[in-house]
Amino acid sequence: MNGLLLDDLAVGYRAGRRGERAVLKGLVARARRGDLTALIGPNGAGKSTLLRTVAGLQPPLAGAVALDGADLLALAPAERALRLAVVLTERVDAGLLTARELVSLGRHPHTGATGVLHARDVAVVEGAIESVGAEHLAARRVGELSDGERQRVLVARALAQEPSVLLLDEPSAFLDVSARVGLLGLLRRLAREQGMCVVVSTHDLELALRLADHLWLVDRGGVLHTGTPESLVADGAVAAVFDTTGLAFNAVTGTFALEADRSSTVEVLATEPAAALITRAFAREGWRRVRGEPSDVVVEPAGDATFHLSTSGGTETVTGWSDLTAWARAHHPVDNDVVVVRERSQQQ
Repeated sequence: MNGLLLDDLAVGYRAGRRGERAVLKGLVARARRGDLTALIGPNGAGKSTLLRTVAGLQPPLAGAVALDGADLLALAPAERALRLAVVLTERVDAGLLTARELVSLGRHPHTGATGVLHARDVAVVEGAIESVGAEHLAARRVGELSDGERQRVLVARALAQEPSVLLLDEPSAFLDVSARVGLLGLLRRLAREQGMCVVVSTHDLELALRLADHLWLVDRGGVLHTGTPESLVADGAVAAVFDTTGLAFNAVTGTFALEADRSSTVEVLATEPAAALITRAFAREGWRRVRGEPSDVVVEPAGDATFHLSTSGGTETVTGWSDLTAWARAHHPVDNDVVVVRERSQQQ
């Protein structure tokens, strides 16, 4: 069977005379070649322990990890390094190395103790740098790079190993929003183009749901759920793990949203993107959007960031997004006497 397969895997720690402490057990999952598989779950669920075990950095307590049908963990470390590469959360102190020199270290499983790079090794290094779009960084010292640039170089170093499996533990932990999007997009493209199994642990749930082909979801009870993002959203697994008081996953938008403490409702008569922005501003203050039914307030843009707001007490106009948000906060029905005013049909 092609790809990475977890077969009744148990991961955790051997605690000397006290025996074993299993963090996760009975894990059955598959990561296919060509797919970006995202490992998600709450803090402390055991995601890093799982990745370290799959990488061979700590022994499993039970079960097996297979790659293309072969026992991956039974391989000698040098042989496993030819098939699997890892990018961990820890920052790498590269000293005075340039980006190209750091990427070249990825050839060590192929060059052995001598470290001598032959023509093919050089070609692989340059290809890895090009694959991650880091040609302009190659001659710069790693210590001078931004976090996002450094992560690209570390991914290139892993690619220089020419692995079949690429494991990444929170690679976007130190990155800004645009860099996180760019990195996950890059990993998805590399999985496609190079036919690798790419498994990435991430806390960027909304981004994982948008970009990942497959999910490994560890719930709070240590159960591993697997499937496409759509299947795990549809069966309620994502909401069961991540919903909290006042914050719930919206399967329609694919995002988390604040939930109102009570049924404070707003109807928005606007086209996109204004409708979404108005809805978000009111949702932040505890309102819930309704369509075609009685509401506490009806909001209608009038151009130039001007908004008409109609309640049972009449209609008033505010100008500017800040004033709109301030109105939503000040007139929340939890603290005021704003009541249902009219049906949508009465406005048309």
